[in-house]
Amino acid sequence: MSPSTLRVVLADDHHFFREGLRGVLVADGITVAGEAVNGAEAVALTGELAPDVVVMDLAMPGSGGIDAIAQLTAASPAVAVVVLTVSVDGDDVLRALTAGARSYLLKDTRTDELAGCVRQTAGGQTVLSPEVAEMLTARALEHAREDGAAAVAHASTALPALTARETDVLRLVVDGADNAAIGRALSISPHTVKQYMTNIFEKLEVSSRVQAAVYAVRSGLA
Repeated sequence: MSPSTLRVVLADDHHFFREGLRGVLVADGITVAGEAVNGAEAVALTGELAPDVVVMDLAMPGSGGIDAIAQLTAASPAVAVVVLTVSVDGDDVLRALTAGARSYLLKDTRTDELAGCVRQTAGGQTVLSPEVAEMLTARALEHAREDGAAAVAHASTALPALTARETDVLRLVVDGADNAAIGRALSISPHTVKQYMTNIFEKLEVSSRVQAAVYAVRSGLA
């Protein structure tokens, strides 16, 4: 996707925050096609403007973010949703991802990283703030323990054959690393990381980084 064609809708009830976010994205060459102050407006604007990405807060008056994510992803499945919020609550994260959000970022994300996260999401990647990735990992570990040793042993008998390097990549995904960080850690190119991720998704039969991380933890791969 050409940088000049990336179109975004912002959904946040705080005017000054939207204004600052708009400035960050526009400075990076991203077009802000519309702005909403609640979930209902976000759904309506998405249907009207057909953006590539919707950047959405969860806590908004009236129709909130979770319901809006479910509605707009059902009506416009090609649109990627980036949650940008203050909440790292586990239930909020899981509800948002289950509703169809592709990425989940906290509002303390560095401004020089935000535009890149939006672009990565538009390109099909899932981007999580480190705190969110850690929370998901902790949840997965908790559920794995609750499942008991028998379930873990059963899972281990059917593990896919990942290469050593694919396992290294997957462990970094569990730690919350994005493709750029994985490339730096393993001294490989972003293109190579992307190919490893494709292989991992196919072998684990998952469609997102979150699913891959949960699979890895519950199966003892990472």
